[in-house]
Amino acid sequence: MDIRSATPDDFEAIRAVARETWHDTYDELEADMIDRTVDNWYTDDSMPLEAPGTIVLVAEADGELVGFTHAVAQGDKADILRLYVHPDHQNEGIGLTLHERLMEELESYDVDRVRSFDFAFNDASRAFYEGLGFEQTDEGEVEIDGEYYPEAVYTHDVS
Repeated sequence: MDIRSATPDDFEAIRAVARETWHDTYDELEADMIDRTVDNWYTDDSMPLEAPGTIVLVAEADGELVGFTHAVAQGDKADILRLYVHPDHQNEGIGLTLHERLMEELESYDVDRVRSFDFAFNDASRAFYEGLGFEQTDEGEVEIDGEYYPEAVYTHDVS
């Protein structure tokens, strides 16, 4: 497996991984809404690779993009906005490897605290982040297509 920084040429494959993962993970959401959201949220406009503090990493196995993560560092804090692994490649350590590499990249930003966000009903995400030492510290809502969904905020102090 190879972990590298994303390029603009990766966005089609990033959207494909996001689409498959969302459909596999989020039964609570309508399929059409998932497709519209993925088409809007996983683009070079919504994940600008050159923006200050932005890190987008991809994982490749046998030349195929199988996972990615996206974080933004600002000041002494960083937010992990996305970390997805294609359902056919989950439980192979790819998510952990992506996270470890992301944390290495964040060291250059001198962040003290890292947060991650996901739907509150995603038990697999909760278990993943708690296994990495994150704690749920807040709740919020995320709007998708005019509907509001509960969101969990996980925090990890890295200092």
